[in-house]
Amino acid sequence: MQAGIVMGHLASVIGVSTEDAALVADLKAGSEDAFAILIAQYHQPLYSLIARSINDPADAADITQEVFIKVFRSIRSFNGDASLRTWLYRIAVHEASNQRRWWSRHKKQEVTIDSPFDHEEDGNGVCLSATLADDGNSPFDNVAQSEVRERVEAALRQIPETFRTVVVLREIEGFAYEEIAEILDVNLGTVKSRLTRGRSALRALILAERTVRQNNSASSFAMHSSEEMVTQ
Repeated sequence: MQAGIVMGHLASVIGVSTEDAALVADLKAGSEDAFAILIAQYHQPLYSLIARSINDPADAADITQEVFIKVFRSIRSFNGDASLRTWLYRIAVHEASNQRRWWSRHKKQEVTIDSPFDHEEDGNGVCLSATLADDGNSPFDNVAQSEVRERVEAALRQIPETFRTVVVLREIEGFAYEEIAEILDVNLGTVKSRLTRGRSALRALILAERTVRQNNSASSFAMHSSEEMVTQ
């Protein structure tokens, strides 16, 4: 009992939970079962992070697979300075960044926004995590939310990657500022600055799109009204 408590304290000090420590030990020993557990636990969240971080979500599956290959090859170098989760996300962010650089060199970005989405720093409006998560609404609400989700995803991809990654890690993945700093290997002030600028950039894009859509709607209504007057 006492030994277990001591091990728990030691694991906390070095940033690894007792459960993670056991999993890491099995992974380093080459356990296929442990690797299957790791994939089952982290595949979906890492895939979601990567899909929202790169220019073409269709590449997310391949990049996620590459992340786990790198994890398998480098797990023996994991020393517990950060949590296992933070370490995995650090690798995923690095691979997503590599893909974005490849994209910028080889493909032309073609991104559009369909409609606005509000996100206020003071807590008013809809937050990203609520918009990009399935909350079990009615079929009608799910369709509407799916449309908004797509618009937010498109807007996110127009934000510079430096800011986009922080916004995704904080607003969608729910990481603390300190964890984001560890993942990106930057200081806390840089994380907060990038988050503020990322939120502002996202809001500016969405408000601009809202204005365009409202103007288009007004023009369409005026044209329709004029046509009705002519036919009367």
